[in-house]
Amino acid sequence: MKNLWKILGFLLWTVSILAALLMIFAAFSQVLNPVRFPMLSLAGFLFPPLALLNILLVLFFLVLRRFRFIWLPLLSLLLCIGQLRTCLPLNAPVETKPEGSLKILSFNTMNLGSLEKNDGVNRVLEYLKASDADIICLQEYGVGGNKKLVTQADVNKALADYPYKATKLPKGQKDMASIAIYSKLPVLKTERIGMQSNSNGAMAYQIKWGMDTLLLVNCHLESYKLTSEDKELYEQMIEKHEKEQMKAGAKVLVKKLAEAAAIRAPQADSIASYLNSHPYIYKVVCGDLNDIPFSYTHQVLTRDLHDAFTESGRGFGISYHANKLLFRIDHLLVSEALKTKNCTIDDSIQASDHYPIWAYVEKN
Repeated sequence: MKNLWKILGFLLWTVSILAALLMIFAAFSQVLNPVRFPMLSLAGFLFPPLALLNILLVLFFLVLRRFRFIWLPLLSLLLCIGQLRTCLPLNAPVETKPEGSLKILSFNTMNLGSLEKNDGVNRVLEYLKASDADIICLQEYGVGGNKKLVTQADVNKALADYPYKATKLPKGQKDMASIAIYSKLPVLKTERIGMQSNSNGAMAYQIKWGMDTLLLVNCHLESYKLTSEDKELYEQMIEKHEKEQMKAGAKVLVKKLAEAAAIRAPQADSIASYLNSHPYIYKVVCGDLNDIPFSYTHQVLTRDLHDAFTESGRGFGISYHANKLLFRIDHLLVSEALKTKNCTIDDSIQASDHYPIWAYVEKN
C-alpha cells in the first residue's frame, strides 16, 4: 500500500508539473510571431482548458488534504493572473451611460446585404437603429441588389440619425471585404491602412470629438478561411469523438489556423505602426480581428492599447458562435488616455455568426 501511494504521488506530481508548464507556455505564447513559429503560436487556444485543469488540481489537492502538492498549480495560476482576468473578467456594470462618454459599437454583420428582409424589416438594421450608439463600425458590410435583400436605401433609412458615414474605399484603391462607419460625430478624414491581403483590411477615421480628435481604426483581419466542409468536420469531431476522424480533422484545422495566423501577424504590425505614427492621444481599434486574446495579433495591438472587455466586461465574452466554434475574436481596444465602461458582447441578436461588441468610452 505504501508503494501504491508513492506511485500515485509521483503521478500527481508529474501531472501538476506538466499542467503548470503547459499553461504558462500557453499564457505567454502570444509573444511568438506566427510567421516564424506558426504552430507554437496557436498554444493560446489551449490556455482556458489548461487554466481550468490547474484550478481543478488545486481543489482536488485541497479535498485530499495533500497540501504539499497545491503550491505548484497555485503558483502557476498566480503567474497567469493577468491572462486569467483576460479570459474571464468579472467587472461590475454601470446603470447609465457616463456623461461625456461615447457609445462605440462594432459588428461583423455576415454580409449585411445578403440577409433577407422579413416583412420588410432586417434584424441587423433594427438592432443598429435601437442601439443608440454614437459610432457604429461594421465589417462584412455590403448591400444587396434587389428588394428582398438589404439595400443601401434600407441602411440610409434605418440609420438616418447618423449623418456622417464612410462606406466606400478612398478613390483609386482596390476593393476589399467591406468596412463601414456610421457616426453622429463628424468624420474628418478616412484612410486605408496598407497591408497585404486579398480580401481583408483596416480603415482609419479621424473623428471630431468636442475640441479633440479621436483616431478610430475599424478592422477586419485575415480570416481562418474555413470552408463549410471544414466546419462540418469540426462539428463531427466534437459530437462523435472518432479517433481517426479527430486525428485527420485536427491536422486540417491546425494547418489552416497556423496559415491564417502567419498572414494576420504582419497585418497587426501594420496597424500598430500606423497608430504609432499618429500622435493622437485618443485612439480606438475595434472590429473582427479574427484572433483570440491570447494571440500575437492581440499582444501587438495591446502594447500601447488596453482591452475594453478585460477592463469593463463580464464573462467569457464569446463573440463568434457558429458551428460550435466558440471564441472571442471581436475586440475593442483603447489608448491609455481613454477608459471604458460596460463593455458588452451582446448575444441578444442571432442574425450573424458574430455577436456585436460595444462599450462606453470616455476621456480618462
